[in-house]
Amino acid sequence: KPKTKRAKRFLEKREPKLKENTKNAMLIKGGNANLTVTEVLKDIYAVKKPFAVLYKKKNITRPFEDQTSLEFFSKKSDCSLFLFGSHNKKRPNNLIIGRMFDYHVLDMIELGIEKFVSLKDVKNSKCPEGTKPMLIFAGDMFDVNEEYRRLKSLLIDFFRGPSVPSIRLAGLEYVLHFTAVEGKIYMRSYKVLLKKSGCKIPRIELEEMGPSLDLVMRRTHLASDDLYKLSLKQPKALKPKKKKNISHDVFGTTYGRIHMQKQDLGKLQTRKMKGLKKRPAEKSAEDGGVSPKKSKSA
Repeated sequence: KPKTKRAKRFLEKREPKLKENTKNAMLIKGGNANLTVTEVLKDIYAVKKPFAVLYKKKNITRPFEDQTSLEFFSKKSDCSLFLFGSHNKKRPNNLIIGRMFDYHVLDMIELGIEKFVSLKDVKNSKCPEGTKPMLIFAGDMFDVNEEYRRLKSLLIDFFRGPSVPSIRLAGLEYVLHFTAVEGKIYMRSYKVLLKKSGCKIPRIELEEMGPSLDLVMRRTHLASDDLYKLSLKQPKALKPKKKKNISHDVFGTTYGRIHMQKQDLGKLQTRKMKGLKKRPAEKSAEDGGVSPKKSKSA
């Protein structure tokens, strides 16, 4: 039980909510990380701020053999995403990206850095801190291969940022592009430039901003199907209520079905015109007899 109001507020922030907080990421440096891995972690921290925690001290741990230290750091910093960097002779320039579920490792994928261009190397203007990026994925592997499909889900979780109710055109200024081709993953980041086009819609140009990475997939640790379904489970309060007699087609058009009582179309009021008036013979036929003629006055 919390002893102070500050401790109570701290525990209330970590309680389960219907709408969870924005996912934070922790960036951890391994015990034998080299300069390249350190620079990659710094650049991704700069892209991910303010929803990231960078551990500057080296931590001697091997996530694929022992995950207890990662789970400890996750509880300590309240982070559900992690990026671990290390370097050795067997696996040089190594990155491990992963996510947690209930403070336990859900899935993680090991990536090797083959080429790296940092933010400092690209002499262009940068996006301000906390800019929400637009994510683009190119390549059939992201839809065909299960490991690449899980990697795509991991990258979306890692870089998506906070959920926003509305978007303005000027705020769309940062693009992260991931391409999977010939067993490699190419990560490129661009700044969106809105140029004059002579009409309402501006002309868009992409300017490379950095960081850019050429990655290759190594080891994977994927969650089982049952655990993965459990992690995707939503509370009943958030599930949209099903509306009866409403359907949508492929183009997004909404159709509604209306239930009415049986109508007598004979009593339907139509437009009154001389040509549509009933003749006396028709009226008498409907009544079932001949109407008596009026007697002429003497």
